[in-house]
Amino acid sequence: MRSVVHDYLTEVLGGLAADGSGELAGYIPELAEADPDRLGAVFATVDGEVYGAGDADVEFTIQSISKPFAYALALSDRGFDSVLAKVGVEPSGEAFNEISLEHETGRPRNPMINAGAITTHSLVGPEHLLPAERVDRVVRGLSAFAGRRLEVDETVCISEMENAHRNLASAHMLRSHNILTADPRSVVEGYIRQCSVLVTARDLAVMAATLANQGVNPVTGERVVDARVVRQVLSVMSTCGMYDAAGDWATQVGIPAKSGVAGGLIGSLPGQLGIATFSPRLDGHGNSVRGVSLFERFSSDMGLHVMEVPPAALAVVRSSHVLGEGTSAVRVLQAQGGIRFAGAERIVREFVGDDIGESAVVVDFSLVSSIDDVARRMLLELARRLMLEGRGVYFVDPEMVIPDPDRGDGIRVPVIADAGQAPRGVGA
Repeated sequence: MRSVVHDYLTEVLGGLAADGSGELAGYIPELAEADPDRLGAVFATVDGEVYGAGDADVEFTIQSISKPFAYALALSDRGFDSVLAKVGVEPSGEAFNEISLEHETGRPRNPMINAGAITTHSLVGPEHLLPAERVDRVVRGLSAFAGRRLEVDETVCISEMENAHRNLASAHMLRSHNILTADPRSVVEGYIRQCSVLVTARDLAVMAATLANQGVNPVTGERVVDARVVRQVLSVMSTCGMYDAAGDWATQVGIPAKSGVAGGLIGSLPGQLGIATFSPRLDGHGNSVRGVSLFERFSSDMGLHVMEVPPAALAVVRSSHVLGEGTSAVRVLQAQGGIRFAGAERIVREFVGDDIGESAVVVDFSLVSSIDDVARRMLLELARRLMLEGRGVYFVDPEMVIPDPDRGDGIRVPVIADAGQAPRGVGA
């Protein structure tokens, strides 16, 4: 049986096939020759399933979609302080190619506009790399995100370099502020090679899913960057990824995203999936016309807006009941789902007050899929306080979602197979 997800993508693409609005990126001769009717879409889940429809495997150049991934590489290679000293994180409210620098420092306002991306490219890899070595680091990094070796389109690269006057002007401005310390032309050449890497919509969906999966490629299992880097990248994508259309995008679509002038568009929904579309005709902001329409449809149909989340905290407590009677009674709380701060607070609330008479407490994590560090610490502190009150506390944790149930004072919470194994009686 074919997946309903594939059929859904095919149906949505069919509904937009007739839309011929927008224009090709005519200021780059090679891109002006693209087939304007290409249309594809791909979903990649965080557990490695990939669904594609339409022109999902047609190659095109990554262009500005490379920016968040190069930013991730720079943060990994140089550290946050070094990168933030050179590139800001504030939305510019301007087009992608505006020379938008802070008046006081000369920093580009964010890494998603060209001036910021040129600077970011210069920060990938260790200092003092030769230009060709830096490009190689970028291409290897992009390839790790995609899960396969990517190559540069030399024809597009030459075409773009011949028309790179504005980027060269930005680079010289950056050099005058000492934001760039290398030769401006060599940095721009490297940046344009970065933008000329060939990808498919399938590649881009896996790259976006790697961000959604906290930096681990869900197809290869390789950790490309750490989770802290991903949080920074997705935050900047949310506020700056769609340039001067970022506000409309955030409210209407609500998925951290990035576009490219070859017609690609990606979105990364943390913990769920990466999305990529390909359609070369662009709107006035430089974003794919049909790509934007597809994302609007996906967000609306499937409730993918990042602010549209289920009331997880309310559903964390599946049941709370008592086994036995009198002095042999045991309070059993069964938790479920993923537990973060709000969910942990909901569990803690079950035990606050003076009306808990049971001498033993069992917290059952059998149906819990994950517990973050904050929730873990809260639940272990709950166990510590209950033990100080003289109660026996036990965890049922077959999947070891709390792998080291140490309360913080060297005393571990006992782990049992099921609630029926909890000792009964006073001081249990």
